[in-house]
Amino acid sequence: MLIALNKPYGVLCQFTDRSTPPRPTLAGFGLPPDVYAAGRLDHDSEGLLLLTDDGGLAHRLTDPRHKQPKTYWVQVEGDPSDTQLEALRQGVVLNDGPTRPAQVQRIDAPALWPRDPPVRFRKTVPDAWLQVTISEGRNRQVRRMTAAVGLPTLRLVRVAIGPYRLDALAPGEWRRL
Repeated sequence: MLIALNKPYGVLCQFTDRSTPPRPTLAGFGLPPDVYAAGRLDHDSEGLLLLTDDGGLAHRLTDPRHKQPKTYWVQVEGDPSDTQLEALRQGVVLNDGPTRPAQVQRIDAPALWPRDPPVRFRKTVPDAWLQVTISEGRNRQVRRMTAAVGLPTLRLVRVAIGPYRLDALAPGEWRRL
């Protein structure tokens, strides 16, 4: 079984949380029993999360050797220059080594659901949207990449993993694939 979930902002990619007070987890979405996340999506990121009860499929989806491309819509602070975009396309050096090249392009602001809490708006600081596709999955990689070129991430929404797309799922909704 394979499930696509639109993980809302502020939800952990696990079914339990032992912190006090407990944070929202995947347990609150009425998912079938015995599924688990095939990969992770940060607490402060949103969008496509795949869940499965098939260990082999989870491995194929997450193992770096299979290089499943992951596509994100990224709202960044600042007005990206051609130099900054090219640096992302070539790969940037992070504290854990250089990243693989990314596919990066400017996009118009996508029609998304409102985020709760909303991204802070500042009249004097421009922002822009990028579509970023990476073929590796380091911890907070896209956020670290954009920060490394001087474009801090304000909002991050994963819209695709390999052939699987978020499409019209609303936050908290899921469907079997």
